[in-house]
Amino acid sequence: MDYRALGRTGVQVSPLCLGCLNFGGKTDEKTSWQIIDRAIDAGINYIDTANIYGRGRSEEVTGGALKRNGRRDRVVLATKVHGAMDDADPNARGNSRRHIIAQCEASLRRLQTDYIDLYQIHRPQIDVPVDETLRALDDLIHAGKVRYAGSSCFAAWELMESLAISRELGLNRFVCEQPAYNLLDRRIEREVIPFARTHGFAVIPWSPLGGGLLTGRYRAETRRPADAKRFAGEDGYLDSILTDAFFERIGPFCELARAKNCTPSQLALAWCAQQPGVTSPIIGPRTMEHLEEHLQALTITLSAEDHAELDRLFPRGGAVSPFFDRDLSPHVYR
Repeated sequence: MDYRALGRTGVQVSPLCLGCLNFGGKTDEKTSWQIIDRAIDAGINYIDTANIYGRGRSEEVTGGALKRNGRRDRVVLATKVHGAMDDADPNARGNSRRHIIAQCEASLRRLQTDYIDLYQIHRPQIDVPVDETLRALDDLIHAGKVRYAGSSCFAAWELMESLAISRELGLNRFVCEQPAYNLLDRRIEREVIPFARTHGFAVIPWSPLGGGLLTGRYRAETRRPADAKRFAGEDGYLDSILTDAFFERIGPFCELARAKNCTPSQLALAWCAQQPGVTSPIIGPRTMEHLEEHLQALTITLSAEDHAELDRLFPRGGAVSPFFDRDLSPHVYR
């Protein structure tokens, strides 16, 4: 496997990151453990979860798998903090020192580990000064409980502010950004990716398959598959991203995948992994079959002509579907 540097850290990570959102929820514990074992056997050494996934359940399942297989030290283990872990407690959420340190301790217990390789701020919070957040992370790093800190869904100006504060105060800086990025929504190419390439941030895209929209299951003739699970209960959001422009392009996109003897999912994932500035897209398999399909994306080579056709269908820097708008999306963990 062709490993890549995690930004300027020198740490080497696989070109796909195993996302654990489904583990302990839509995917039962036994299957989750099997998927983690198979991913590591295939060469994936980068695993990403979050405290908010099942309110700790994903971390418990992930930690249990690594404890059982004895391969904790072989992987770069990442988790995140920000989301509300108790609806009744206003302090059990956000980017304050209080919440970050308390949740780090809780994540360490659930993951059954002494340290977190990468601890990420899941969402920015405008009403908490970034120096408050960075000082807490810096203390955790000095205590040996965290190796590196990262961000998720930060705007380029927020990343620049964090970098300036880190330099001013002599604090450990963010080493990576985890943004929404896929063919349907390429807006981070305007500022976030140029920033990351200039300042040595790794880019770890989440939802490279557009939440399943790029699997080929959503077509003009069916619109919504009856068994679609990803956006159940989010009809208003799904309506906003199933645009006419999406339906106009998904057919030609699937035809291109067929011409390359791969699935639409594999084509979308291969494209994301091969984009300039991208370090490791996050895959979120719900089944072993999903994982096997995703792994095959690493065998696909895209030609200049393929890239040109994909750029024609899904213009650079644009959004055929507004997949992620931070202030409006249901994926914002408040």
